[in-house]
Amino acid sequence: MSSNDFITLFFLVAAVLIFFQLRSVLGRRTGNEKPPRDLYTPRDAVQKDSADAGKVVTLPRRDVNGEEEGRFSAIDAVAPAGTPLNESLRALNRADPSFDPKEFLNGARMAYEMIVMAFADGDRKTLKNLLSREVYDGFDAAISDRENRGEKMKSTFVGIDKAEITHAETKGSEAQITVRIISQLISATYDKSDVLIEGDAENVAEVNDLWTFARDTRSRDPNWKLVATESEHE
Repeated sequence: MSSNDFITLFFLVAAVLIFFQLRSVLGRRTGNEKPPRDLYTPRDAVQKDSADAGKVVTLPRRDVNGEEEGRFSAIDAVAPAGTPLNESLRALNRADPSFDPKEFLNGARMAYEMIVMAFADGDRKTLKNLLSREVYDGFDAAISDRENRGEKMKSTFVGIDKAEITHAETKGSEAQITVRIISQLISATYDKSDVLIEGDAENVAEVNDLWTFARDTRSRDPNWKLVATESEHE
């Protein structure tokens, strides 16, 4: 055998040995194999799909009817569904989505106390911020008459027993809400000689009022102003 034949036979044997070793490795399944990729799918598209997979969020289907009813749950809590008052409050909420009857009543309670005490103290500045022009003029005139006679009014605000919405309506962009307020007050008026001429300086009196508040639903100002007052006698 020549040297060339010996070299050829050596490489042939080496090739056979390498083939069997590769087959024993490549032919073995470990269970961690990845599925074959479509060779005809552009590489960039595959990478994009993989990246977008983590950004996809499946949104729940909107239940329009349920969402509508949930929106008015706060209104249903203060006025039974199907009543004229409930429908009026819903119409107000549609015109002003920020309207919440519970928050409104809390504000009405605070405004009531502030107005009652400001009137007793003759605090025109506070009243001007809380009253409409017409109501303020009436309060101002009453305070002026009291001052001209030299009278003084002393009041102690005990608290509010009840505050409830009795009427609501929307006229154009203006919303109006009437509230029945039952409060406890100690109020006494004295003449210029400090003689009691009206009220009671010691006993608590129950006061029943119907106050109407209004605001422009198109305005950015969220504050309501008192536009009408009425004493309710039971």
